Amino acid sequence: MSDYVIRRATPADGEALMALRVEAEGWLAAAGIDQWRSPGFRDRALAKWQNDIAHDRTWVVEDGAGTAATVTLAPPDMDFWREGDDPDNAVYVAKLITGRRAAGQQLGGRVLDWVGAVARDRRRKWVRLDCWRANTALQNYYLREGFAHVRTEAPAHRLSGWMAQRDATVVMHPEAPLEAVATG
Repeated sequence: MSDYVIRRATPADGEALMALRVEAEGWLAAAGIDQWRSPGFRDRALAKWQNDIAHDRTWVVEDGAGTAATVTLAPPDMDFWREGDDPDNAVYVAKLITGRRAAGQQLGGRVLDWVGAVARDRRRKWVRLDCWRANTALQNYYLREGFAHVRTEAPAHRLSGWMAQRDATVVMHPEAPLEAVATG
């Protein structure tokens, strides 16, 4: 496995993040998954990333060849999570994308383990996420990574809504933790 490090994203990472997303869009389309292909999604994604970067929520995973993955630690999405879910007791995964060159290296799972470490450091019980309701392959991936389906919400204005969580103490890839590096 490559030696990956994770660091906070900076505004200069925008182009690399969009390249990961465009690559993921193509891979999803080739797999017959209709996700992220609606007009305007890229522009909205970039604007959201810029906001998340400005608020120190987006992270970049790199190795010697450049950007390999990204993840955003988002606030709870109240279109899906309810007050009864104790939304402040979790760290929320958003925009987790791994590049195809990292396929087979369990990089996505390693990023999820790193998010669990962040949750533990913040004294949060859960790592939570939501994903597209129609993307059963992604849902099954998260189940294999130790997540449990909580419920599915279907607001008319959203395509996401399959919600899952796992206890922050779960570590699925202890043999290969990501190293966080400080950024200036």
